Amino acid sequence: MIKKTMIGLGVFAILFPTLAFAEPATNEQLQAAINSVWVLIAAMLVIFMQAGFALLEAGSTRMKNAGHVAGKTILTFGICALAFWAFGFGLAFGDGSGLFSNNLFGLTGFFMDGVHAEAFTSLSASDVPIAIKFLFQLSFVGVSLAIAWGGFAERAKLPVYFIFGVLFTIVIYPIVAHWVWGGGWLSKIGMQDFAGSTVVHLQGATAALVATILLKPRIGKYNKDGSPNKIPGHNQVYSVLGVIIIWIGWFGFNPGSTLSAMGDGFFGFIALNTNLAAAAGAVAAMVISWIYFGKSDIPSMLNGVLAAFVAITASCAFVTPLGAIAIGAIAGIITFFTAIWFEKRGIDDPVYAFSVHGVAGIWGTLATGFFATPELAKTVGVGGAGLFYGGGLHQLWVQFIGVAGALIFVLILSYIVLTLINKTVGLRVTEEEEIMGLDLSEHGTYGYPEQLKHSTEETSDARQKADKTDNRSVPASS
Repeated sequence: MIKKTMIGLGVFAILFPTLAFAEPATNEQLQAAINSVWVLIAAMLVIFMQAGFALLEAGSTRMKNAGHVAGKTILTFGICALAFWAFGFGLAFGDGSGLFSNNLFGLTGFFMDGVHAEAFTSLSASDVPIAIKFLFQLSFVGVSLAIAWGGFAERAKLPVYFIFGVLFTIVIYPIVAHWVWGGGWLSKIGMQDFAGSTVVHLQGATAALVATILLKPRIGKYNKDGSPNKIPGHNQVYSVLGVIIIWIGWFGFNPGSTLSAMGDGFFGFIALNTNLAAAAGAVAAMVISWIYFGKSDIPSMLNGVLAAFVAITASCAFVTPLGAIAIGAIAGIITFFTAIWFEKRGIDDPVYAFSVHGVAGIWGTLATGFFATPELAKTVGVGGAGLFYGGGLHQLWVQFIGVAGALIFVLILSYIVLTLINKTVGLRVTEEEEIMGLDLSEHGTYGYPEQLKHSTEETSDARQKADKTDNRSVPASS
């Protein structure tokens, strides 16, 4: 006991000068520390949304593809992280020069070292370290890429995820991000997209739409007369859990985009708007499905929640709570009808990526042109008031230009990239591999080995009994 006491006194004596005479932290240092912790937590919440997307997409697809769908979430986020660190972050937030004058894309900050922030003037207003800013922005591009994969589900080759993942992260996403958030031409005309209805969601959804069209429908989705068949997901509980995780993660998505926890708690106001919009989207989508189908449809409700989140993402800092409720409810209803419309037009979007993230992203971006208040636009320092608050048509026109520019750019680039991939390595697995399931054909094992093995054995037994009963052979492909 005496020995331990003497050791403790010795350590205290050594540290005492440092403890006693260390300079207290300044207000600026404390503020930077608080903001840094807040943004890092927000980044973690948004990255955690990947778990939600894995559950949602796996639950919304068939059992034979569940392991593939969930597992590629990890693979593609890893690909995205490396590509964004090397090139994407610099293109999105680096400084332009010469002919481009920073209007189109950045040309500095490649292979970011995590220490020096001089190359990223567009991010200089925040006192958060550049390494944390990178992680926060990485979480956004990761979500956008996860949205894009919805259009590839159940029929795309594994190499496509490598190739398109890299090119989307370098060639497509950073350009629009620079236009809106990196000091590009859309930021200069005052486009309001606080957390990415266009930058994140519309980009990912547009890529998903192009992939869906080029890959063509899944086997068995449409009859000869063109009428669609339902291909239900294998686990609705997974889908619900996925949406709950995404709901939680969105509190990092929108409030985190303040990049600050200081001041009058503006991030709390944004969180309030975000939550109210999602709640309105859930209720509106469930009610409209009840009216339309005669039964309340749970997948439609889940899509309504996500669509409302997508819509409020652009406008969460510019609108009142009442405006947020209206935006969320309208998003839930629009998404319900557009999902049905696209399906009837022969577009087999397994998780309704374009309806949920594309159509709702367009609506949410345009919505600030209607609902933005002059006080909140002044607080944020971007754009002006919307039509319903005395701003006339100016902000709505700016929002339309931003949506149209991003949509056309991503549509063209995605088509070029995916067409080149299709001409070289190919986009779609063979018919046999698709019927077998991507778990087995791409990875050599099922995500549910016990259940699917049991199902296969039952099918084999039934076939043998039929052979004995009918006394005739059955083709192996039947």
